[in-house]
Amino acid sequence: MTTALVTGANRGIGLELVRLFASRGTDVIAVCRSVSTELSELPVEVVEGIEVTSDVAVRTLVEVVGKRPLDVIVLNAGILEADSLGSVDLDSVRRQFEVNSLAPLRVTNALLGNLRHGSKVVIITSRMGSIADNTSGGSYGYRMSKAAVNAFGKSLAIDLGDRGVAVAILHPGWVRTDMTGHTGNVDAAESATQLLERIETLTLQSSGEFHHMNGEELPW
Repeated sequence: MTTALVTGANRGIGLELVRLFASRGTDVIAVCRSVSTELSELPVEVVEGIEVTSDVAVRTLVEVVGKRPLDVIVLNAGILEADSLGSVDLDSVRRQFEVNSLAPLRVTNALLGNLRHGSKVVIITSRMGSIADNTSGGSYGYRMSKAAVNAFGKSLAIDLGDRGVAVAILHPGWVRTDMTGHTGNVDAAESATQLLERIETLTLQSSGEFHHMNGEELPW
């Protein structure tokens, strides 16, 4: 039996990934700040009250997980706050860095002892973190925080390679979720299905690459 831990598991892409993992017989540890009705109805272990920006909360998560080996860690928790030049709120930028950039580092670092040869770490990022792909500007806090987590993922892939742990850096598409105000062009369930395909096909040879959910390799 494999075990997957998913952050931001109570809604959107995280919820759908939890649903898919569970449907395939994976033991799932669903991590969230507050449990949703949809998540509570799934046959998974829910760990609520976990704010991924808090060292104390993440230590609690480590205690709950214990010494269980984790086959997959999906770092999905994220926020998007709109801004534009001339109206940038630096507190908003900091919040996005805390959740989108520092939290994945915090959670992964805390759970390193639960990874084993063959484990996979999955970073749900955004192509908006690509510098080469930026043709529209704006979204300073979100773009910067996602570029930072992409850099984290690349370094992580290098550092974990000798341990046999692969790292996926994945763009989920523009998904219709609460975070996007349901303005996307793909449903969360469809995005999760394609993301899971990328997770299943991830190898040490493709570790550290930046991919669209459809498999396209994205520029940095």
